[in-house]
Amino acid sequence: MTQTPKPTALVIGAGPAGLMAAEELARAGCAVTIAEAKPSAGRKLLMAGKSGLNLTRDQPFDAFVTAYDEATPWLKPIIAAFDAEAVQAWARDLGQDVFTGTTGRVFPKTMKASPLLRAWLGRLATLGVTLQTRWRWTGWNDGKATFDTPEGRVDFAADVTVLALGGASWSRLGSDGQWAGVLQSKGVTLAPFTPANAGLRLDWSPHMAPVFGQPLKGVAFQAGPYTSRGEAVITKRGLEGGGIYSISRGIREGHALMVDLFPDLSANDLATRLARPRGKASWANHLRKVLKPGPARTALLNEFGRPLPSDPGALATLIKALPVGPVQLAPLDEAISTAGGVTQGAMTDGLMLRDLPGVFCAGEMLDWEAPTGGYLLTACLATGRWAGRSAADYLRQNKED
Repeated sequence: MTQTPKPTALVIGAGPAGLMAAEELARAGCAVTIAEAKPSAGRKLLMAGKSGLNLTRDQPFDAFVTAYDEATPWLKPIIAAFDAEAVQAWARDLGQDVFTGTTGRVFPKTMKASPLLRAWLGRLATLGVTLQTRWRWTGWNDGKATFDTPEGRVDFAADVTVLALGGASWSRLGSDGQWAGVLQSKGVTLAPFTPANAGLRLDWSPHMAPVFGQPLKGVAFQAGPYTSRGEAVITKRGLEGGGIYSISRGIREGHALMVDLFPDLSANDLATRLARPRGKASWANHLRKVLKPGPARTALLNEFGRPLPSDPGALATLIKALPVGPVQLAPLDEAISTAGGVTQGAMTDGLMLRDLPGVFCAGEMLDWEAPTGGYLLTACLATGRWAGRSAADYLRQNKED
């Protein structure tokens, strides 16, 4: 008896969103091929795992989804179908035990991405998924996806396609945004790419050199409506770290950067301490004695606050709202992630492109952004799963029709 051939599914991009879409399509009975431009899969995932792979965040769902700002309404059902608890269960099913840190961030106990990625790729191979590396997508020709490969041009015919091509940051890891022109030529509406979760660039004076590489702890950052109590590191080029990334959107929108050097003390508390008799001590020694700011905070205050006010109340006010700048965002290619990409209006609720039936999108190439802390990876996994399932549903509906 002749067997009916499996429908062919093509997934372009082997990051978390693409791998998740491929798994869903394989489980739905498709013959799945993943095409990846780089020599191996999951390169950005592996890079993220170098500092501890933050899978998701353990917090109530309603609080979790607010991290996606304007995209929350349309992402909410997608993430609800694969939320933080589901991400943790998924990781455990791949043999990776997880733990929750003090801030609610969830990590594999190994703190690495490589064991999880190896287990995941092994599962996909067991499901019959084919991974083609060094296949760079160049568009479509006569309905077939075209690729530049080491063997020359390849034209690939598929019944459904999931695009999971990433944003436009970290091009050396595969997310270069070059796909945007292909989709725009097909009438797909895109929002411009802009840096998200980006470091800040400052033109320091030579006096800052002794604190390069030092952490800036116990401070609060603010840029317009965005605030953070996270840490940062003073680098030769500016400021980096989670505390900066989460307020970088405010800088992008044109707000000034303000730093509260002592967020746990009020201005009155600071003024009272600063008003203590200082005898023959210099202002610098007096400040060091009564506040104990440490080298990093002291350097920042001197860099942007000099000449320091001699009045305790005025100095306390400055310490509570130190203007830092001028600042610029790190270049797009150096950002952790990007805002912009395929707009919600260009897709159906199932993440299929309205102008390209049978083509679905997932991951960071969609127009959403979120702070670091588990939100980025969760949304990539959730949209990949949603796109994969929607593509499988599309195949079933077309078969029935």
